Amino acid sequence: MGLKIKKQRIYELLFMACIVVPYFNVYEATFFIWSLTALITLRKKYSFTMVKQLACFTGILIIALIVSFFDFPEPYPFVRDFAYMLKPILGLLIGYQICKDYFDNPFIIIVKTGVVIAVFHMFNLAYAFTFLHIRDMPTLRMHTGYFSDFEVYTIIILIFRKQLGLEISDKRVKLFLPLLIFSTILYLARSNFIQFVVLYIAMKGYFVANKRSITILVFSVLILGGGYTAIYYSNPSRTRGIEAFFYKIKNAPKEAFKTHVNKYDWKDLNDNYRSYETIMTYKQVTDKGPATVAFGKGLGSTTDLKKKMWLQSSYMRFIPFLHNGFTTVFLKSGLVGLILLFISIFLLYKNKPFDSPIITNINFLIVGTGVYLIVSYWVFMGFYFTVDTKAVIFGFLVRYRENIARAMTNHV
Repeated sequence: MGLKIKKQRIYELLFMACIVVPYFNVYEATFFIWSLTALITLRKKYSFTMVKQLACFTGILIIALIVSFFDFPEPYPFVRDFAYMLKPILGLLIGYQICKDYFDNPFIIIVKTGVVIAVFHMFNLAYAFTFLHIRDMPTLRMHTGYFSDFEVYTIIILIFRKQLGLEISDKRVKLFLPLLIFSTILYLARSNFIQFVVLYIAMKGYFVANKRSITILVFSVLILGGGYTAIYYSNPSRTRGIEAFFYKIKNAPKEAFKTHVNKYDWKDLNDNYRSYETIMTYKQVTDKGPATVAFGKGLGSTTDLKKKMWLQSSYMRFIPFLHNGFTTVFLKSGLVGLILLFISIFLLYKNKPFDSPIITNINFLIVGTGVYLIVSYWVFMGFYFTVDTKAVIFGFLVRYRENIARAMTNHV
């Protein structure tokens, strides 16, 4: 028993390292830690559920790899893209392999990690506000982080702790939950607010089709629609304090779906940059002919923005990855890769029922993840984003569900 507890502590530290390192936004460090962890935790057997997910992302990578052999890309762009496209596979493996069947109270590992990230974020905010004298939202987010999906998962797990079988004292919940909520709000990320709503609705079981769930969903849409209408007609400022956040909400519906963007109008280009990326990529891929549309341009390919633009840390014209994960996969692996990506999302909705309340609620969380991934891929690359950790969480959830099912079967 003592040996198992010691091993659990080691795996807890590995899990925490894999979740925390992406927040430093140095992908080389993330790739090293994730690759090392995936290798030292390798298993001999994997469930069919995990194999199907791994097959989808491996298929996307293999298509891009084969196509790239026809264009002979430069070594650095080729290796860079290979490492980036490998990220979802590593994340799924890590989450699945770290969650051992002898773990005591597995969800506490996620909670501890989420609290560490929240504390780090709060110190970072205090430093930026006090010593760097940052007061405007865009600059603050640039220095302290744009979003934190992991903290939202931690909040959901704490709120639904009883349904998920998490053993934690009320005293800790009263300490951790406000900290996590406050930290998440201060990211001022629209995607995190959407994520919370989606996961909360999922955990309530409202994505299971019945009369009650449909009523609740329609009512929620009406409330959200009313809120958006109020923000839209309040005409918030694009630069002034909290109004800048409301301006981003106002602009959200057209930001990623606009079909024409004037690159010479800086306001139009800035407000609808995600659409501009997609428009340029679609045009440049389709111009190459049917084969490229089907299988993409391969590893090392880029989208030409037709002008140099400031993107976070430097001016760039040729970009290897876009905000939109669907468009990125289309660029690298074409329509076939895009179909595989949609299959990987669809598989999250196909969960085998089991006579266990905890498994039922884990299934709810997985379905919620699938719904949110559609948004995540559209605005922030989903599993492919370099600071994203949802693939690790999903792998962890799948393995924990299997451990519970196996323990119940053996007990019977």
